[in-house]
Amino acid sequence: MLSQIHATAHTTQLGIGAGITAGAFWGLVFLAPELVPGFSALQLAAGRYLAYGIVAAILVARAWPRLRQRLTRADWRGLAWLSLAGNIVYYLFLAQAVQLGGVAMTSIVIGLLPITVTLAGLREHGAVSLRRLVPSLLLGGAGLACISWDSLSSLDGGSGIGLLSAIGALLSWTFYAAVNRRWLARLEGISANEWSLLVGVMTGAQALLLALPAFPPGGAAHTGSEWLQFLGVVTAVGIFCSVIGNALWNYASRALPMALMGQMIVFETVFASLYGFLWEARWPSGLEAAALVLLLAGVVSCAAAHRN
Repeated sequence: MLSQIHATAHTTQLGIGAGITAGAFWGLVFLAPELVPGFSALQLAAGRYLAYGIVAAILVARAWPRLRQRLTRADWRGLAWLSLAGNIVYYLFLAQAVQLGGVAMTSIVIGLLPITVTLAGLREHGAVSLRRLVPSLLLGGAGLACISWDSLSSLDGGSGIGLLSAIGALLSWTFYAAVNRRWLARLEGISANEWSLLVGVMTGAQALLLALPAFPPGGAAHTGSEWLQFLGVVTAVGIFCSVIGNALWNYASRALPMALMGQMIVFETVFASLYGFLWEARWPSGLEAAALVLLLAGVVSCAAAHRN
């Protein structure tokens, strides 16, 4: 009995470590649009996920004969929806939000994910009641109000569209997190890492459909060095944020209860905000700081509601 308790505690610790590390990798995603400002959100999504698909296909090749026999038609439909919502649609919204509203605003809006993912899991076994989540929802809503006011009061008219894009990314990834966890729970004979690689292969196939509109003949001209920088950025993001980050997240999804897993997403916001402020070489504004404090307080309140 004692050894079982120790094993459970060890698994939980590994799951928390995986969740934090995934957040550190995912935070880098927010910098990618800033590193290649001359390329559109569509080009960034197509490039990143083509790289993700190629690397994932190479890594899953040895297990493919076994996986092909285990995957059902329903599994393939699930992979298609997860790839579209959690990768293609999410990153199109996110890249657009970063380019129009900035790294800080986008990362803070995405920081509502711990609360939205918890709400998405309200019907799961052991989920707390909505009434107990009211304090965390109010705190998170206040944080979103702060960053909304900061964005909408900007002189740049694109900030409002950037905010809406960030909210679109938030909703898209909430759907992915909730549905992906349910698939992982019922898979047999397929590891969390293998499932992540299969999502990558499917995402790469979908990214092929984006390639033609993303890189049309006679499109915007770029220098050789700009193309090399673009290829370097999307490849690095594809490997570190998609292949490695998603594998770590899937491990955490199986090792942790959904309530605790949802709280791990806050580390993406923490790291993304840190990277953004370092990139822009500034301290957060008053409203940005207030939004971060309220957001973190909402996560703490949400975690406390699950402990009581």
